[in-house]
Amino acid sequence: MIYLNDHIFDIDLSETLRKVGPQRAEYALRYRREQDKKLSVAVILLLMEGLEREYGLSGPPVFSFGPNGKPFLADHPEIHFNLSHCPRAALCALGDETVGCDIEAVPDELDWDVCRHCFNEAEQASIRDAANPLLAFTELWTRKEAYLKWTGEGLCDDLPGLFERTISLPRFLTRIAPDQSYVWTVCGNNLSQNCIPFIIR
Repeated sequence: MIYLNDHIFDIDLSETLRKVGPQRAEYALRYRREQDKKLSVAVILLLMEGLEREYGLSGPPVFSFGPNGKPFLADHPEIHFNLSHCPRAALCALGDETVGCDIEAVPDELDWDVCRHCFNEAEQASIRDAANPLLAFTELWTRKEAYLKWTGEGLCDDLPGLFERTISLPRFLTRIAPDQSYVWTVCGNNLSQNCIPFIIR
């Protein structure tokens, strides 16, 4: 299941810090800006909502971390999740199999140095020729980021060849916000294209 919140700045930070538990509260408070603190707890609120709705688990989650820093639930490693946020929204993907997700704000302009570093020639051409290159860039970026979070390997040195060196790709579900301010992608083996995110506002 997919959980989304694009009204995160309505969050009462002091109240939410108590809800998410000391582990995440301590993590969130490392940020200087209140906006970043709210983003940090917003994803945990989504995870908590999903855990209660789908698994009947209540209370703040406790995390452990894999070799590359990917978090998992210390008490329920069989439940898979992934979290992401951007200045516009927070996203949580949750299920019984490995999942990766990424959400990104659509940039105001394209940085072609970044494009050349991250995308192969065919991908660069698809961005350049798209009706909306900014959206095309963000869609491709979220797909790569979600895939790397799905594998658990994190950012790699060969982003342009990422999908070329993979024999069998998982499924991707990509959606653009109604106001086109952000794009999100979820990656996994058993995604339904008809999946409707649970939106918290």
